[in-house]
Amino acid sequence: MLKGKAQKISDRSPFESYEDILNSDTVPSPDYFKEGPNPDIKSEPFLASRYHDQDFFNKEVKYVWSKVWQWACREEDIPNIGDHHIFNNVGKSLIIVRTKENEIKALINSCLHRGRQILADDGNLDEFRCAFHGLSWNFDGTFKENPFGWDCPQWNGGAPDLPEAKVELWGGFVFINMDLEAEPLSTVLGPMSAHFERYDFSNRYKAAHISKKIKSNWKLSTEAFMESHHVLGTHPQGLPMTGDINSQYDIWNDYVGRQLSAHTVKSPHIKEDISEQQIFNAFTGADHDLEKNPEMRVPEGMTARTFTAQMFRDNLSNETGYDYSHAGDAEMVDSLIYNVFPNYSIWAGMLFNTIYRFRPNGLDPNSSIMDIVLLKPVPKDGPRPEPASIKYLDFDEPVTDAAEELGAGLSLVFEQDAVNLPYVHDGLRASGTQTVEFSNYMEKRLRMHHIMLDRLIEEGESKEG
Repeated sequence: MLKGKAQKISDRSPFESYEDILNSDTVPSPDYFKEGPNPDIKSEPFLASRYHDQDFFNKEVKYVWSKVWQWACREEDIPNIGDHHIFNNVGKSLIIVRTKENEIKALINSCLHRGRQILADDGNLDEFRCAFHGLSWNFDGTFKENPFGWDCPQWNGGAPDLPEAKVELWGGFVFINMDLEAEPLSTVLGPMSAHFERYDFSNRYKAAHISKKIKSNWKLSTEAFMESHHVLGTHPQGLPMTGDINSQYDIWNDYVGRQLSAHTVKSPHIKEDISEQQIFNAFTGADHDLEKNPEMRVPEGMTARTFTAQMFRDNLSNETGYDYSHAGDAEMVDSLIYNVFPNYSIWAGMLFNTIYRFRPNGLDPNSSIMDIVLLKPVPKDGPRPEPASIKYLDFDEPVTDAAEELGAGLSLVFEQDAVNLPYVHDGLRASGTQTVEFSNYMEKRLRMHHIMLDRLIEEGESKEG
C-alpha cells in the first residue's frame, strides 16, 4: 500500500498553485480540496508494448478485470422490480437486475446448458428464458424451468441457479466485481466517499449518456483524462480560461487519485495580459454583445471567477429550487476530477457532474469504449426527470454529433481527445525507444495506474504457482 502524507512538491509548476487560487476565492470550498497526499513514486519508463501487446492484454483480462470494482449502471436505469441492464466488458456479460425494491443482483448472462447469452437488451421481464432450448430462470436468478429436465440427470431434473457477481451501491451507482471475495467498495474509495457527501449523488439524474468507440487501447483513453497539461496541445481554446499547469494532483490510496484544475483563470502559458471579460467570454464560449446583454458584463473590480461562480449559483438555484450560497467558487466552476482504478473518473462539484468510464472494445487491445455521463441535480419540486438513454457513436462518428446532449463546448473538447488518441496509439507502436515516459508530478497518477496493473497481474500469477 502507498504511504505518504501531504507535502509540497519541489518539482511542480513554479506558477501560482491550485491551493493559492482556492485561498483567494470569494466563497471558500471545503478544506479537503487543498493539497492532499502525494507519496514518492519511483520515476521509471514503461514498455510501450503494454498498450497493444495481446499477451499483456490477456493478462489484464485474467488478473485485473476479474478482480476490480467496475461501475455497471445507475440505479435509476433499473428503477422497477424486474428492470434489467446488460453490462458487457472483456468477454463477460452480466444482467444487472432489480430483484426487490432495495436489492440489485448481477447475474452471469450465460445459459447453464449450452452457454448461449440469455439476454441481449435492457428491459423488464419476470423471467429470463434462453432462446436456444427454452431453459428459464426467475428474474432473481433462481431456476424456473427446464423443458427437458428428464434428460439432465446431472441436475436432478432441474438446473442450478444463475451464478452471480458481487454488487455494491454508492451514490446511485451500481458497482460489480467478478471476485466474490473482493474487498469492500468503501475500502477502495477511501476518503472519496466523505468528499462527495455534500453532492448527494443519489439525488442526481442522468441528463446525458454518450458511448463512443475510440481506436486506442483502453489505458490510453483512461490516462488522457488523468492529467490537465494536455490542454496546451489538444485543447488550445481552453488556455484563456484554464489553469492547466497550475493543477493539483493527489494520490489518496492505491486506487484513488485526483486532479483539480481551476477555470475562469488564464493559463500560465499565456504571457500577455487579458481582461477578466476575455476570460469570462472564453469560459462561456461566446463574445457577448454587452450592449444587448449587459448581465454578461464582468463588473469593474471583480474577477471572472467570482462573477461566474455567483452567476452559476443563481442559475442553479433558479433551476432546482435549492440554495447554493454555501457552494465554494471552485465547486461551481472548476474541474474536480477523481480517478478510480482502473477505468472510472467522476467530477465533484455542484453544477453538474461529468462521469467517464473506459473499457476495452470487447477483447480487442487496440480499441476502447468511452462512456460520458452528465449528472444534474433533481429539482426540489416536481417529478424526477427520466434518465437519458444512451447515444452510441461509432469510430467514425464525431463526439460533436452529441452537441445537443453535451453542449457545444464539451462535445468539442471530447472530440479533440477522441481524434488525438488513435495517433497516440499508433505512435507507441512506431516508437523508436519502445518506452513511455511519465513526468514526475503531473503524471504521477498515470505511473500509479501501471504499478497497480503490474501488482494485480503479479499477484494473480503467483497464486497459480
